[in-house]
Amino acid sequence: MRLAVHTTLLTTLLALITSHSAFAAWNNPYAKDESNKNILYSAFSERPKYLDPVRSYAESEYRFLAQIYEPPLQYHYLHRPYTLQTQTLTQMPDIVYLDKNGRELDKPIKAEDIAFTEYRFKLQQGIKYQPHPALAKNKDGQHYYHQLTKQETQSLKTLNHFKHTGSRELVANDYIHQIKRIADPRLHSPINGLMQNYIVGLKELNTELKTARSDSQTTIDLRDFSLSGATSLNDHQFSIRIYGQYPQFIYWLAMPFFAPMPWEADIFYAQPGLAENNISLNWYPIGTGAYMLSENNPNLRMVLDKNPNFRGQKYPSTGDIGDKENGLLDDAGKMIPFIDKAVYILEKESIPYWNKFLQGYFDSSGISSDSFDSAISFSSGGDIEVSDEMRAKGVSLETVVNTSLFYLGFNMLDPVIGGTSERARLLRQAISIAVDYEEYISIFLNGRGIAGQGPIPPGIFGYQEGKAGINSMVYDWQNNKYQRKSISYAKSLLEKANYKNGIDGLTAKPLSLFYESVDQGPDSKARLNWLRKQLEKIDIQLIIRSTDYNRFREKMSAGTAQLFNWGWNADYPDPENFLFLLYGPQGKVKHKGENAANYNNPEFDRLFDKMKNMPNSPQRQKTINEMVKMVQHDAPWIFAFHPKSFSLQHAWYKNTKPFIMGNTGTLKYKRIDTNLRNQNREQWNQPVTWPIILILTLLIALIIPAVLAYKKHERKRAL
Repeated sequence: MRLAVHTTLLTTLLALITSHSAFAAWNNPYAKDESNKNILYSAFSERPKYLDPVRSYAESEYRFLAQIYEPPLQYHYLHRPYTLQTQTLTQMPDIVYLDKNGRELDKPIKAEDIAFTEYRFKLQQGIKYQPHPALAKNKDGQHYYHQLTKQETQSLKTLNHFKHTGSRELVANDYIHQIKRIADPRLHSPINGLMQNYIVGLKELNTELKTARSDSQTTIDLRDFSLSGATSLNDHQFSIRIYGQYPQFIYWLAMPFFAPMPWEADIFYAQPGLAENNISLNWYPIGTGAYMLSENNPNLRMVLDKNPNFRGQKYPSTGDIGDKENGLLDDAGKMIPFIDKAVYILEKESIPYWNKFLQGYFDSSGISSDSFDSAISFSSGGDIEVSDEMRAKGVSLETVVNTSLFYLGFNMLDPVIGGTSERARLLRQAISIAVDYEEYISIFLNGRGIAGQGPIPPGIFGYQEGKAGINSMVYDWQNNKYQRKSISYAKSLLEKANYKNGIDGLTAKPLSLFYESVDQGPDSKARLNWLRKQLEKIDIQLIIRSTDYNRFREKMSAGTAQLFNWGWNADYPDPENFLFLLYGPQGKVKHKGENAANYNNPEFDRLFDKMKNMPNSPQRQKTINEMVKMVQHDAPWIFAFHPKSFSLQHAWYKNTKPFIMGNTGTLKYKRIDTNLRNQNREQWNQPVTWPIILILTLLIALIIPAVLAYKKHERKRAL
C-alpha cells in the first residue's frame, strides 16, 4: 500500500511538471484569467509626480495624462508633419481678429491693427466624464461627498473606498474652469507666467487669487472669480481671447494644460484630510478620455481601464505613404479604443524588463545599451535592422529622430567664455569643433542620434537637410556629407583668440573652464572623462563641478555657471518653440526665462519677433535661416545632438507608429492580437523539465528498493 501511495504521488508530480498549463502558472507573471483578455502590458521606470494636468509638464506623466484628459484639439495619429485636428470640438476653432475696442476687423487685415485674437469653440454634445465620486449625487440631486467631515476622511484611504460614483456631461465652463486654475498660485502651473502674457485677464486673476488665498483659510471656489479673456456662451460654446497675435497658441490647445476640469473635482479634493491620504488630482485624475486610472500604486504598477462612459471615436481613415502597406489602415473607420486595459509594471532595471519582453510578457520595449547588440544588427550597407534572433520572434523595429535637442551651453554673461567680443566668440567656436558629438553618439548612444547643426530638430519647419543646413563654423561639406573641421583648425582659432597652446596671452596662465555636472549613474564618470578629453585636444583644462539638480538650477538662475548641458523636447511642432530658447527677453538670469545661455543679440530678437507670427512659407524659412546662421556664428551653444528613439514591437502589437508629440493620447489606436500572443508565449516558455524528471526518477529508483527491503524486514518479524 505504501509503495503504491509513493508511486502514485511521484507519478502525479511528474504529470504536473510536464504539463504546459501547470508550468505556465509558475512562469507567467500575470493572473491566469488574464491570458485571453485584451490587455496591454508595458513598464515604467519613473514614478509620475503630477497627474493634475494644470501642473504636469513631464514626459513620464504625459504617458498617462494623455490617455485620460481631452484638450479641445489633438494631433492626427498617422499624418506627418504633425497635424492638429479636433478632439472634443465639432470643428476647428474659428479664429477672429479684433481691434483695440474689441470689434472684429474687416479683411484685408493688417497685422498692426490686431489688438486681440479670439478663438471660438463649439463642443460636441453628449461627452461624459468617467465615473468618479466627486460627481456622485443622491436622489435629491445633492453631491454625496462634497461635505465630508475630518473623521470621515480619515477612513478613506483610496478612491475605491467611496461607495458611490457619478458622471455628467462635459460643458464649456469646464474648459474655462481649467484656464482659471492656471492662474491659481496654489497650483504652481508651469505655464502661468507665459500665459499671463497672452490670455486676457489671466494676470489680473492671478493677482486676485493671491489676495484671496492670503486672506482666507477656507476653500476657494473658482466659480466666484471671473476671467475676462474666457467666456462661455452656452453649455457647448466658449471663447478665449488673447493679446495681439500668437499663432502658436493653437498648439497649446492640444496640451493637457487646457484639458477640461469639472468644478466638482476641486471642491471634492480640497476637503481636509483627503490629501494626507493621497486622495488628490495628482493621484486620481478625472477626465473624459478613452481611459481612466483605476489603480495607482507607483511602487508596483499603474493600471488604465477603458472609460465606460467614453463616447467612442473612429480610427483614422487616411495616413501617409506606406501606412496602408504597413497595416496601419487595416482598422480604418472602426470604433476605438480597441484595448480594454493597460497594465504598467514598475521596472527600474533594464535587464528584467528585457527578459520579460523576450518571453512575451511585455508587448513592446526600448533598447538599453546592455541589450543593443542582441537586438540590433547592421546590414552590409550599414542600415540598422533587427537581429536574426529578433526577426525569428517576429519582432519589428521602429526608429524616429525625436523633435528634441541636447546642447552644451556657454554662459554668455561669463567674463571668459561669454560676451560678444571676437576673442570669446573664437574660443566658443574652437570648443564647438573640439567636442566631437559624432563620437559621443557612437560611444554612449549606440549610434542612436544625429549630430546637431542648429537649434531646430528634424521634423520641425525650418530644419534644413544636407548642405543647406550645415553649421559652417564647425563642419565642412565633403563628399556629400558633413565633415567636422580639424583639431589643428580649432587650435588656430584659439591662437587668434590669444590662447596659443591653451595659455591665456593676457595672464600667461593655462586656460581652465568649469563645467556644471548633474550626471548620475554608472555611465556618468565615463561621460565626464570623455568631455574632459575633448577639451584636452585643444589644450584647455576642464574642471568638473558636480552638484545636485537643485543647486545646479540655483547656479543657472544666478548666472554663476560657465559650461553646462541641457536639452529641450518640442511642446509643439513649430520653430518658435526652439528659437525662443535663444531669445533675449527669455534670458534666465535677467528674466527667469528659458534662455539658459543668456544669449542676447538684438538682431536675432528682432527677427524672432518677426518670425514667430509668420505662417510657414518661403519667407519664414528665409528669416529662420538668417537666425540660425547668426547663432551658428555667435556659438552660444554647441548643438550637440538630436536623439533617435528605437522601439521593438511584438508581431501581435498592432497599429504602432512612432509618435513623438507625447501630449496626444495614442493608446486608443493600438490593438492586441491576443490569440497570437498566447501562442507565442506558450511556445517561448516551454518548461525545461528533464533535470527534475531525472532527479525524481533517481528518487523513485532509491525509494522502491528501500520500501521492498522494509516490507521484507517486516514479514520476517511477523514470522
